[in-house]
Amino acid sequence: MVISKTSKAAKTSEISKVSARERYFYATGGRKTAQALVRLRMKRGSFTVNGKEYAQYFRLPNHQSTAVSPLILTKLFDEASAEIKVKGGGLHAQAEAVRNAIAKALVKFKQDLKKSLRREGFITRDSRMVERKKYGLKKARRAPQWAKR
Repeated sequence: MVISKTSKAAKTSEISKVSARERYFYATGGRKTAQALVRLRMKRGSFTVNGKEYAQYFRLPNHQSTAVSPLILTKLFDEASAEIKVKGGGLHAQAEAVRNAIAKALVKFKQDLKKSLRREGFITRDSRMVERKKYGLKKARRAPQWAKR
């Protein structure tokens, strides 16, 4: 079977006609020990986090606003839908990991958004981690109480 050159060209033109709104944009984000994987689609829909609606997963309003803040900043909240998988850390770290991942996915969608997202600090992963506990101490730096007598 021989495939003609015209059919190859027709297939590539069909692929290029698929708009950005029909594609998914994948990105990962992190904060402390939390990691988030985002599958962003620029089509009106829902935001699910680990199979739940994001408002059910992140119960506190500040966690909800943290998680979707890149979309609110870029005014794309009503035009996008996302499927998010997040693990590790606490809820606050998970919300910030989701924020980082959504911001990276938005940059893949539209490069022009990078400057405003970076200015707000959404692109850069916050590298601060919990300091390890040292032997002889109660916590990382907390020494046992000293008694003179």
